[in-house]
Amino acid sequence: MTESLETTTDTTDSGPGGYAAARLRLLQEGSRSGPPRRSALAELTDQWLAALLTGGAQTAGIGRGVALVAVGGYGRGELSPRSDLDVLLLHDGSADRSALAALADHVWYPVWDMGLALDHSVRTPDEARATAAEELKVQLGLLDARHIAGDQALTADLRTTVLADWRAQAPRRLPELHALCQERAERHGELQFLLEPDLKEARGGLRDATALRAIAASWLADAPREGLDDARRRLLDARDALHLSTGRAADRLALQEQDQVAGALGLLDADALLRQIYESARIISYASDVTWREVERVLRARSAARPRLRGLLGGLGGRSGGRGGAGGGADTGERSPLAEGVVEQDGEVVLARTARPDRDPVLTLRAAAAAAQAGLPLSPHAVRRLSAAARPLPVPWPPEAREQLITLLGAGESTVGVWEALEAEGLITRLLPDWERVRCRPQRNAVHRWTVDRHLVETAVRASALSRRVGRPDLLLVAALLHDIGKGWPGDHSVAGETIARDVAARIGFDRADVAVLATLVRHHLLLVETATRRDLDDPATVRSVAEAVGGAITLELLHALTEADALATGPAAWSAWRGSLVADLVKRVSAVLAGEPADDWSTPQQTTAEQERLAIEAWRTGGPVLALHARSEALAPGGAGLLTGGRPTDGALTGAAEGPPEDEATGPEPIGVELLIAVPDQPGVLATAAGVLALHRLTVRAADLRALELPSELDAAGAAGGVLLLSWRVAAEYGSLPQAARLRNDLLRALDGSLDIVARLAEREAAYRKYPRRRGVHAPPPRVTVAPGSSQLATVIEVRAQDAPGLLHRIGRALEDTGVAVRSAHASTLGANAVDAFYVTDSSGAPLKPMHAAEVAQKVERALTSPSDA
Repeated sequence: MTESLETTTDTTDSGPGGYAAARLRLLQEGSRSGPPRRSALAELTDQWLAALLTGGAQTAGIGRGVALVAVGGYGRGELSPRSDLDVLLLHDGSADRSALAALADHVWYPVWDMGLALDHSVRTPDEARATAAEELKVQLGLLDARHIAGDQALTADLRTTVLADWRAQAPRRLPELHALCQERAERHGELQFLLEPDLKEARGGLRDATALRAIAASWLADAPREGLDDARRRLLDARDALHLSTGRAADRLALQEQDQVAGALGLLDADALLRQIYESARIISYASDVTWREVERVLRARSAARPRLRGLLGGLGGRSGGRGGAGGGADTGERSPLAEGVVEQDGEVVLARTARPDRDPVLTLRAAAAAAQAGLPLSPHAVRRLSAAARPLPVPWPPEAREQLITLLGAGESTVGVWEALEAEGLITRLLPDWERVRCRPQRNAVHRWTVDRHLVETAVRASALSRRVGRPDLLLVAALLHDIGKGWPGDHSVAGETIARDVAARIGFDRADVAVLATLVRHHLLLVETATRRDLDDPATVRSVAEAVGGAITLELLHALTEADALATGPAAWSAWRGSLVADLVKRVSAVLAGEPADDWSTPQQTTAEQERLAIEAWRTGGPVLALHARSEALAPGGAGLLTGGRPTDGALTGAAEGPPEDEATGPEPIGVELLIAVPDQPGVLATAAGVLALHRLTVRAADLRALELPSELDAAGAAGGVLLLSWRVAAEYGSLPQAARLRNDLLRALDGSLDIVARLAEREAAYRKYPRRRGVHAPPPRVTVAPGSSQLATVIEVRAQDAPGLLHRIGRALEDTGVAVRSAHASTLGANAVDAFYVTDSSGAPLKPMHAAEVAQKVERALTSPSDA
């Protein structure tokens, strides 16, 4: 359809005065704001410009073949009070050049006279296409082209060809657009964390929302729609209020303007304004991450498909009549298991086909932990399904849920993206209701880089790198996540946070002692740095007051690491070598005061149960290992933590699988592992051998204990020599079901007599793992092996802190065996993804190691764990 310029009606006074008065009335109209006002302003401007075009065409003698086109934000009908007018004068080339120039002047000059910013151009459709092909920003603007006046067919043809060009060129232009977005983010920062954010240019701002529209127009991918339009609207509303408050075309929300803008939007104060803006930016940022990842996946798939297509076309004349070789057919989307109910597919973590979120309340945390440990993103489809179908966790949480949370927090940088994915679907506040208070909460202290919630996650990331310095990394990671949880409540956030931390820790399922430690850490998380930098450390009262507040050496160790993690996550100005040295000096002095307090002795022997004694006698009588398995469901009994046994130990050499509840039973807690007891005649290498057999059967060791048992006196009188070792394990299958106990015993027998080469078998598996670098997503801190002085008078205690991995305990046992020491007892625990193990060792005479010898043993074990695995 061709519209005659002569018949265009002028509904608005085409002079600047008429438009200016109507514009002023509209902007001062209190009853209309937001999208209705922006649309009305665009419509009013359309009418004015249409009248200008009609009058100019009559003056220049141009009847047909020209059109006025709005592009960019004006094309979308989103005119803020001080927005630029992006306008294209489109012509078919038939008009005289001088007449065309006169027409353009007739339209442009009144706009300039009004003092409005104008981005203008005069082009034919071919010229517009050519410019768009060269300049990405021009092409993006034309994607939103909208007809204002003139030859409507000219505009429609341009829109059709521009969209066709964009879709055809998308594989080349979208990576270019992505690079522009990344460069802009580097330059302007992240909107959701800035105290004076640029609403348009910062990451998560209006430019990114426009980029998402361009991606959708390419038909390659589409952004998650949930909340996206509302987020974009809120940013536009804030920009409108900023323009009206300042009278300038500003996009940067300065501190001095925030209260006025908040009032214009009907918000309580500047903090409420920033929180709303941060929430909007977070939605746009997450949508951008997900969408760009999908674009990369699609482009990768297309690139891989081209060689296959060429191979198929090239083979049409041949004899191949098969159903496709290595390059034929569609990508099958191979799935690799990561955890129970969780698999990796095409670079993302998705739910297994058999996963049942409605019956597996731990699945959300298990999937998140698996994704973070693998360094992979959580599929948005998986997160949405978990949000819609996942069953709430019981309170207190089952132990597996707590372990998965700790594993998620201990994954380092990978934690952040996974946490954001969970938060985008509301799963974090569902798991931790108190999180809502700190979510997107701004921090007015300029030293802080992040919002409160992101600071807490970043502190956990920093704490994960310090996990080797503490004996309870699980408490460190949870304290890092909760240390500022009191912000947003009246009064001292440390005092409020202590109460909240107690509630959260109990909800998560920690016992009373751990809850008390976490509460102390949250209450005093600023104690060390404030005391070290503001008090006289030579005053004995200063050190005594810190010691009284901390209460014990373990808490002090945790508080030291938490202090550093908190400061590092705050920003570069919060931590320095000087501050670190002052805090370390304070910790050293407080440790000396606490050293006089009674300490737990890990070497204290445990009581031997009747079952353990029976197993020991059977092992002595048969000369081989004896196994007992208890299928366990861990639940919290009324009044405290406890274990519910779901099976019974078998007699003698166990040959059956562990008993447990029927698979179809939906009531009661779900089994998360088994307790495994192994009694074996004392001989060198038992610990390493048993650990190796468990690793071969893909059993994850959550806890382990080794000690020598004394046989009854009548057996001693009968000449029993050598004694019996008892190994107590808590293990869970890495994937699938548990192995048959008979297979465990047979492999243990073969490993002890040398017919099963554990080292070679584990080396083969490690070599297979190296073929899949995606499994190495987490850059864990290096292992740390130390001597714990004064921990025992009967043996030397070697402490090992390392990233948990298949076969780790086997490697530690072999390393200790190679040093020639005797392991008298061992205590291993896995906290999240961290292994914290203590080994009580003696020399050949049964005496504790000399200090120099103990240091050498620790160094050798650390070197063995740091070097590439040979097992």
